[in-house]
Amino acid sequence: MTRLKLKTLREFNDNDLESKLSEIRADLLKLRIENSKGTLKKETGNMKWKRRDIARIHSILKERELAK
Repeated sequence: MTRLKLKTLREFNDNDLESKLSEIRADLLKLRIENSKGTLKKETGNMKWKRRDIARIHSILKERELAK
């Protein structure tokens, strides 16, 4: 999965952002489980970007909530 840009995330509506958020959280959970087992090799850097994508989505949702 590619990294999400803030510009593309802003184009999504709230429902799409929520679904993307749950998808990224599920991916992050899988990566954390693999990391705890010791089977995660090349994708350790992806955990960092998944966490940042989650933070970006939360920021956008909060901005939209405050703008209402």
